[in-house]
Amino acid sequence: MKMKHFLIVALISATTCVPCASGQSPSEIAIKSESGKLVITAGTAPLATYVFRDTKIHRPYFAHVHAPGGIQVTRNHPPISGKDATDHAEFHPGLWFAFGDLSGADSWRLKARVQHDKFVQEPKAGAGAGTFVVRNSYLSNNGAKVICRETCRYTFLVKPNGYLLLWDSTFMADHDFAFGDQEEMGLGLRVATPITVKAGGRILASEGHKNEKQVRGKTSPWCDYAGKIDGKPAGVLMMQHPKNFRSAWYHARDYGLLVVNHFGRRDLTGGAKSSVVVKRGETLRLRFGALLHAGAKIDLAASYKDYLMETK
Repeated sequence: MKMKHFLIVALISATTCVPCASGQSPSEIAIKSESGKLVITAGTAPLATYVFRDTKIHRPYFAHVHAPGGIQVTRNHPPISGKDATDHAEFHPGLWFAFGDLSGADSWRLKARVQHDKFVQEPKAGAGAGTFVVRNSYLSNNGAKVICRETCRYTFLVKPNGYLLLWDSTFMADHDFAFGDQEEMGLGLRVATPITVKAGGRILASEGHKNEKQVRGKTSPWCDYAGKIDGKPAGVLMMQHPKNFRSAWYHARDYGLLVVNHFGRRDLTGGAKSSVVVKRGETLRLRFGALLHAGAKIDLAASYKDYLMETK
């Protein structure tokens, strides 16, 4: 589908205006269409870039994801040599959804393509909010077969404690398909270099587990990856919805990776091998939240409750 060029800008509303670290008011959400991507801003500050067509990364992703104050909380894309670790430069572009084994197809390692089909709902922006809906096709490794289709709604909300991304994906097909068992499955995040555990940051799950050694392979309603960037607190709070078909395990790495994984039971816990089959005509819905936060210390538990209120 050929996309029309558009620029959506919302009027600033004093009732939803929230000061950011720089003292500006980022309640005005704008979404601008460029070739193969959407550029999302909050006030005059960058928020994220949604890339749906890329010559190297054959799946949609968010890059250059920012918290209030213009603080980038995902790794530079592409990573900058001498400043960032340059591993998995194309596998880990920022924030993405991919699966190492989806009926044998591997979109995580870019062996299989996730094809952007169309915008089911073109981007809309309002005071303190912006949203769009896409449809993607997950293809086999050779590209000859559509394994399943995904309809995903993305919503950005300006909150007192940061920018909240609501992620709502539904998978379906006219034949059976199955999610396999790997650690490289699900919603992935690669954080900015300064907030990695290796650089002095920390990973914290709701039960108090910390960093890779304690968090990896555990389930938890939420998990926060945070630290300081230029002396300012910043991070990403990853949250899973309690109505997902089961609790996800976290694939956590001190070098900056965090994956919310509903499928890697054997790989992450040593338990029985998991195979999640979606029957013909059935659907599998997965919902997540990602709070992009910066500035003063936030109440993580309260932020999770706020996410649940937004997804009733």
